[in-house]
Amino acid sequence: MEECVQIDWQEIDKIIEKYKSDHEALLMIMQDISDIYNYVPPEAVLLLEDRLGVRKSLIYSVATFYKTISLEPRGKHIINVCTGTACHVRGADKIMDALQEKLKIKEGQTTDDLHFTLEAVRCVGCCASGPVITVNQETYGGLDRSKALKVIEEYEKDAS
Repeated sequence: MEECVQIDWQEIDKIIEKYKSDHEALLMIMQDISDIYNYVPPEAVLLLEDRLGVRKSLIYSVATFYKTISLEPRGKHIINVCTGTACHVRGADKIMDALQEKLKIKEGQTTDDLHFTLEAVRCVGCCASGPVITVNQETYGGLDRSKALKVIEEYEKDAS
């Protein structure tokens, strides 16, 4: 799954400068980097350590605490399956099973082609529309197995 990522160092420098190289802005800087690459590349971790004057252990702590930040490459399309109570009782587990089967990955994994990452989240705040999934920033509600698979098939078409 290792894919060589071309890092735009000028873009990362702009992000760091936007926050005036303030170590207090570490989370926001990492989020901005993650918005570009869908993860924080290891080379960027070294740069943050140097430019912000923070320990690598702090960077790893932030990355492992916040679900929106990853130190591992993630898919172009991040699928979040809501597993909160309202979605759970309406069949979120069946949707998760269907997506795992279709994508041939387990929850928390990324497809080999780096097109999809599948994650479970506790709540996306759309309880009345459950079961709900999000793909990147788009929310899809009132799903069952087949409707969820159709959503993913649309993203597969874009990947081709």
